[in-house]
Amino acid sequence: MAIMLNNTTTFLFFLLVNSLLFYSIQSLARPRNPNSLILGLTPASRASLPTHPKASTSSRKKLTDVLDMMEPLREVRDGYLISLSIGTPPQVIQVYMDTGSDLTWAPCGNISFDCIECDDYRNNRIMASFSPSHSSSSHRDSCTSPFCIDVHSSDNPLDPCAMAGCSLSTLVKATCSWPCPPFAYTYGAGGVVSGTLTRDTLRVHGRNHGVIQEIPRFCFGCVGSTYREPIGIAGFGRGALSLPSQLGFLRKGFSHCFLAFKYANNPNISSPLIIGDIALTSKDDMQFTPMLKSTMYPNYYYVGLEAITVGNVSATEVPSSLREFDSLGNGGMLVDSGTTYTHLPEPFYSQVLSVLQSIINYPRATDMEMRTGFDLCYKVPCQNNSILTGDLLPSITFHFLNNASLVLSQGSHFYAMSAPSNSTVVKCLLFQSMDDGDYGPAGVLGSFQQQDVEVVYDMEKERIGFRPMDCASAASFQGFNKT
Repeated sequence: MAIMLNNTTTFLFFLLVNSLLFYSIQSLARPRNPNSLILGLTPASRASLPTHPKASTSSRKKLTDVLDMMEPLREVRDGYLISLSIGTPPQVIQVYMDTGSDLTWAPCGNISFDCIECDDYRNNRIMASFSPSHSSSSHRDSCTSPFCIDVHSSDNPLDPCAMAGCSLSTLVKATCSWPCPPFAYTYGAGGVVSGTLTRDTLRVHGRNHGVIQEIPRFCFGCVGSTYREPIGIAGFGRGALSLPSQLGFLRKGFSHCFLAFKYANNPNISSPLIIGDIALTSKDDMQFTPMLKSTMYPNYYYVGLEAITVGNVSATEVPSSLREFDSLGNGGMLVDSGTTYTHLPEPFYSQVLSVLQSIINYPRATDMEMRTGFDLCYKVPCQNNSILTGDLLPSITFHFLNNASLVLSQGSHFYAMSAPSNSTVVKCLLFQSMDDGDYGPAGVLGSFQQQDVEVVYDMEKERIGFRPMDCASAASFQGFNKT
């Protein structure tokens, strides 16, 4: 999920309807686990730019030590999912893997869970919900918990307990054990979730599938109602509530290799997500760029973009906001697995479009542009109504700080929007303009443009690496294919 947009009206209305208060999440974690975790991801398409609250500055210790792990996954149509096995007996929940947020949450209650304006999901409800009443190890988090303080972003640790109704005498003596009060959390495009912090056992599978590790008292949001957010989220940000932080891996790092979109409906293969030491090994040929630090959003992953090359033509100079922050912490390019398409600020975005238009000589498909909302669509030749695999459209290369470059894979910039017809296929540029380039990040590197790329988050050396890779072959090599 990408960083903050201004959706104040929608947000306040939702909170009034649900009689909830809004508090923020995120805090910096300082775990010490040297081990590793491997999970699987499943591709689909998600296009939402969510909002995230301001980060706090507290630090937390890890919940447990975890060995190398591998999680089986299943697909849904939107985003890259990981499987969470929670509760006793375990309940398997599919949630988005999101580097742009910290809180991990799951829909709670198969019947009582309510998603407002989620009509596209109502007729094809394939996602499971978590039922705390069916888990003997589930319990509400306490108002004195550091996670409760984090989720309410309180500078005063007594605030959550005061909201829970604790008496003054128990507040002063720090003896109140009332449950953590409900929270609300917003995402861009108007998305909101509300729920309660819950503790339960999280189970993960070892690299040898017969080995299961149990993480007791894992803290997550048990969400009973949402607005435009039908599926849970595993936060992979740098705050204390994030999944890698609670597992103790944020002193090391993680990597992922997103499958090409053509595998979105293939249930037999998953994208590799690796967490821990092994995510950082054998990376000699990886191109690393420094991980920038935002004072406004310290829990997110930023890089500096220096230039974009279209074919052999360099686009107009990249604005400084894409490679540095202003005095308030705005700027930089956010690397976000929870935002589908790459977003660039104006007028730079329009300048990139102009360069592409000057190079591409195919007919424009303006009707497709009107239907999809994408800005550049072309009718590209086919042979025997089969999509050509050659380089018919110009390559796009991102140049980051420290001379790191990334050539986008074929199909991750211009994508076929329909089946070939009359020896042509319509392909659209899957970039979008940044709605508000003056607030939050100046740009976003979305998951669609990270397809067939190994992305490494090296937390030890504060850097992010990119390496083009056939992620399907990598998944097969690492045992993510079903036989």
